Amino acid sequence: MAEIMYESTPPSESHTTGSRGRPALIAIAIATIILLSSCFLLAVGAAFFGLNSVTSAAARPARFNQPANYLQVSNPTPRAQVVVKPPPDGIDYESAVLRNIYEQVGPSVVNITVEMSHPTVSGSEDVPSDLEITSSGSGFVWDTNGHIVTNYHVVEGADQVQVTFNDGTMSIADVIGEDEDSDLAVIKIDPEGYDLVPVRLGSMDDVYVGMRVAAIGNPFGLQGTLTSGIVSAIGRSIPAPTVGGNYSIPDSIQTDAAINPGNSGGPLLNERGEVIGVNAQIRSEVRANSGVGFAVPASIIGRVVPSLIETGSYKHSYLGVSGVTFSPLCGPELSLDPKRRGVIVEQVLDGGPAERAGLRGASRQVATKYPSICPGVSGGDLVTAIDGKPVTSFEEMLTYMARYTSPGDTVQLTVLRNGEERQFDLTLSARPRR
Repeated sequence: MAEIMYESTPPSESHTTGSRGRPALIAIAIATIILLSSCFLLAVGAAFFGLNSVTSAAARPARFNQPANYLQVSNPTPRAQVVVKPPPDGIDYESAVLRNIYEQVGPSVVNITVEMSHPTVSGSEDVPSDLEITSSGSGFVWDTNGHIVTNYHVVEGADQVQVTFNDGTMSIADVIGEDEDSDLAVIKIDPEGYDLVPVRLGSMDDVYVGMRVAAIGNPFGLQGTLTSGIVSAIGRSIPAPTVGGNYSIPDSIQTDAAINPGNSGGPLLNERGEVIGVNAQIRSEVRANSGVGFAVPASIIGRVVPSLIETGSYKHSYLGVSGVTFSPLCGPELSLDPKRRGVIVEQVLDGGPAERAGLRGASRQVATKYPSICPGVSGGDLVTAIDGKPVTSFEEMLTYMARYTSPGDTVQLTVLRNGEERQFDLTLSARPRR
């Protein structure tokens, strides 16, 4: 089992934004694949405790929202930031910003076309045993060595990956690293003869609700499409395309910039032209833009991508508990002070770090008037802080673990047990693979 966040309400339908499918004989098959993919993402509603960093407990930031220390392995090649010049007469400031972003970052964004075979269930002579399926998505140049970042779900199962740059030149790429838990992947082309323009990676600490952002990608195969909007929310947990649906991606960005199938893997940019997210999902009943899109955050990109380049994989830290945010309404039922804040531990998973450290999960069921809010179980520890930093919600715990921990790190959890505050030291392990 995995660390699970029990949500108070069922998630709305969420879709990845890669564009899969072509007409004629394979249309029905592709429609089926799309439907199944959507259903799979609906089932993925949980959240995981953390992603890698290279910081130890002693070196972690004193403030919860301080910048993360990114892995210093194969980072994007430095280049000049977008400089917003005063707009010419007749052009407003926002238009000037968007023009500058597009001119400088547009060459970094690529169209990714994936070919894969999909076996059919029919053995009829009229239906081939394998259907050749073509899908498309987006990506962006990471460095001058030919590394390109995209979503895992864009290149998953690829037999061949073709990259098309904004000037029309093409190349064949190899998938060199994948991580389904963060929905990120790295592909690589031979850089010889290509004028590669790497992106700059921004910081989540500069991201705020209401800031203007731009997305560049290939919706419905329309290469080099620019859309704009604002950051609608931060700190979201979005479903990861993992088998079993037990993990999600914390610290994610919600935006109303138009994102459609084919935008997956493209960059979400701030006004300086820095990448603050990788566009990954939309929430819609019709698989089209509804003003609710989600991007994998820079805080995760900066950890996962260098590891994928260096080793081909990424190890997520693992705590080994399931839990839920404590709400004051649940205080009387759980015999807890409503003024307390933290995460209720519902279950301690066998053999995990939490079990070895002595944390306790729920020991009994309780009758609750509010099943959509209160857990219905009691007796588990209430986690109130990590490494001395107060934790008021499950999302905060996820964000801290995502930004500042790695397998092998020791974290200190402050918990409330039977009215007494206690500290537990836990040595995190790597997330078990399914």
